[in-house]
Amino acid sequence: MTSQAGGAPDERTSLLGTTRSSRIRIVSAHGTPRAPHLSRNQSYGTGEGTETVRSNPPTRHHSRANSWGAALIRALADRQEEPVSESKGSIFPDDRVWYDQFTSTDWVHDSIADAHRVKALRSRKGFWGRVYVLFDGAQGWILSALVGFVIAVLAYIVDVTESTFFDFKDGYCARGWLISEKRCCPHGPCTDWRDWGEVMHGWPFGERWTEFVIYLGLVITLASVSCLLTLTTKTVVPSAYRLSTLDENLAAAPVSPGGDGDEGVDSPNGNDTPSRRASVAPPAAAPPMIYFSAAGSGVAEVRVILSGFVLHGFLGLKTLIIKTVGLVLSVASGLSLGKEGPYVHIATCVGNIACRLFSKYDRNDAKRREVLSAAASAGVAVAFGAPLGGVLFGLEEVAYFFPAKTLFRSFFCCITAALTLKFLNPYGTQKIVMFQVRYLIDWEYFELVSFILVGVLGGAAGALFIKASRKWAVTFRRIPIIKKHPLLEVVLVALVTGLIGYWNGLTKLPVAKLLYNLAAPCDDRDNNLEDLGLCPDSKDDIPPILWHLLWAFLIKGLLTIITFGIKVPAGIYVPSMVVGGLMGRLIGHMVQWLVLAFPDTAMFSSCNKVSSVSCIQPGVYGLIAAGSTMCGVTRLSVTLAVILFELTGSLDYVLPFSLAILVAKWTADAIEPLSIYDLLTEMNSYPFLNNKHKPVFTSELIDIVPRVRRERIIDISSSPLVPATSLRSKLESLHRAGELDGGLPIIRNDILVGLIPAPDLEYALDNLPDESTALCLMANVPSIDDSDDEEGGGRRDPTDFSPYIDPAPVALDIRSPMDLVYELFVKLGLRYICILKDGKYAGMTHKKTFVKYMRELEEKQHKE
Repeated sequence: MTSQAGGAPDERTSLLGTTRSSRIRIVSAHGTPRAPHLSRNQSYGTGEGTETVRSNPPTRHHSRANSWGAALIRALADRQEEPVSESKGSIFPDDRVWYDQFTSTDWVHDSIADAHRVKALRSRKGFWGRVYVLFDGAQGWILSALVGFVIAVLAYIVDVTESTFFDFKDGYCARGWLISEKRCCPHGPCTDWRDWGEVMHGWPFGERWTEFVIYLGLVITLASVSCLLTLTTKTVVPSAYRLSTLDENLAAAPVSPGGDGDEGVDSPNGNDTPSRRASVAPPAAAPPMIYFSAAGSGVAEVRVILSGFVLHGFLGLKTLIIKTVGLVLSVASGLSLGKEGPYVHIATCVGNIACRLFSKYDRNDAKRREVLSAAASAGVAVAFGAPLGGVLFGLEEVAYFFPAKTLFRSFFCCITAALTLKFLNPYGTQKIVMFQVRYLIDWEYFELVSFILVGVLGGAAGALFIKASRKWAVTFRRIPIIKKHPLLEVVLVALVTGLIGYWNGLTKLPVAKLLYNLAAPCDDRDNNLEDLGLCPDSKDDIPPILWHLLWAFLIKGLLTIITFGIKVPAGIYVPSMVVGGLMGRLIGHMVQWLVLAFPDTAMFSSCNKVSSVSCIQPGVYGLIAAGSTMCGVTRLSVTLAVILFELTGSLDYVLPFSLAILVAKWTADAIEPLSIYDLLTEMNSYPFLNNKHKPVFTSELIDIVPRVRRERIIDISSSPLVPATSLRSKLESLHRAGELDGGLPIIRNDILVGLIPAPDLEYALDNLPDESTALCLMANVPSIDDSDDEEGGGRRDPTDFSPYIDPAPVALDIRSPMDLVYELFVKLGLRYICILKDGKYAGMTHKKTFVKYMRELEEKQHKE
């Protein structure tokens, strides 16, 4: 077994390579199949990232070992180079044509391919035919249950491990090094837990300072190891792709549109794509873009992948392992980050790997995304202990196509994950997550004003966080030494976190535990509450609490801003909630002070007192502000309201939660139109067509249609036979324009008669025995020998390209309104649309061209 370059490619392999036929062409991570008649089974069975030539021709009824053992081995193989790569829907199901890196999938063709598969399956008769049909229908449910179970187990491992490592910065349990402080001393301080100052007997700086030095050293060490692990997922993207960043790096320079690569011919198709081939002789080659697939939360990329974008290596086994281990270390370091966002990425990796067990999902991109949507939802379910919120998260945030079948399977996957984690009981409290709370006292009507105020402030804080993070990134992270050495930034952030976070009891806590202490009501019977002095006994105890909360709010806000975007696995969900929770608790204590200071006011007359403290629960304000701030950062609305409801289990507070989140979203949209993930998606120049925000169109399709060029069409008016060299030249023209997933229309007497996708054309050309002299058939020409060859099992003529041709490409009239174009791209998931004028071919527009047009239109409308 040999590889392309002497070794199996991994995430560090450059994506730019050369081949025999093209001066500059991008080689996909799996390698373009070079062997004629390379079957799908050969592609999978020879090992990932390899190119193996076999002498035996493919058979439609191949004898692949369809055993579970073989499927399991394939599933666990680290096929990171093809996490969402699929076979095309040609009429020859054994022909493997891979989706290239940074291209868009063809939803229509994948749907057609699945329809042919189902038809063939249902044509089987007899008892075993029915069994196969039943098993085929059960595969989706089996995968959903398996994915939910594995996600819960991984969440349990992360939860238990990170709490132990986190407490290790302060000391260790004498009964066992792997026991956390809470498990070591479940009822409060005990002699089994030994602080480092006690262990070192105060040497060398005294007990207090020795503990601080060890704490600071372990913060830096854990963060650095997490960063070093993350850096192993380095992926180099050549400058030809025209991308700016892929790992939540807000400091990335925006992409400047380049030339179109078509020998100076001006065309809208030439400078619109993020995945662009390099021209033959670029005047000034820009440095390649580097990203790390395990860095950040990965939510923005998961959302784009589910919309049909191909990111090889982002959902592979290596990324899963490194992200999980790195997440444990980064959270344990005490940095202002959370594990909830990365759970979405980890869960999607699990779903992607599990899809390899069944060929129905492994070899069809659209079917695979059904499982990925369910997995992403389950990630949120275990992150917040909210299965209903997880389903809504998939519907509102990440999923692009979410039919009823996917909705129900996502619900099943979330329930499976939540139940599994409930039985595993990671915190020993019978809670799925640490910050589940219960409120026993109902809210008062006069508090509605306070809740609305908290929503406004929370939405504003979330929007300002986006602006502050962007400002910090473009000023600090563009310093050459910081940009060149990501580890240095992680060390500096860890140093600052340890220096200023250690001395404040609130900021020293892990973010999940801090959120619980901010949201939970004061109850002496609650053993999970820390002694932080947040429960006043009288009015005079409130002012010191306010100062304590204010300092913690400023410190945590600063640390969250400088931490977001560093090269470690990190989420923004809970850190943003903690910052909002500190602010909300601050407001809650202010309202509490007002009620205690003016008890005889008519507005407060209905507020019954419990001992010397009013009926005001500052924890409610903390949780409402936490949700409002997270709404301002992510723009989740219904999902957040349901998550907060599931965290509290109280119907009484659904109205305050919903009202505050509604106001928070309005406020955040007024200050910053884009959420943090919308901003990242726009900066990355993904071909992501937002199906939730539609601009106002007043134009027609003619406004974005380029002129017809000879090198962009295949004219068969004189003969259906076209030289292979001419087809290769036209294919390279598409590649230079960045349209790796484009296509070449086939024209006969100015009439559109078909279209051949660029990946299929490249595959067909690569299988030619002699490309220099071959004449390729570009139309269906009936032959007497055709049926005999097929029935006799003869080999198909490699010069016959008709099986790769789409005989009915989607076409619109040139005067069609832009709204119709938008609906076709969004609802059908098309990659391109052919344009007709008076029934004759007039051009073609690519999805990436339309995305670029939409962004320019939105920017123009926003400025106006």
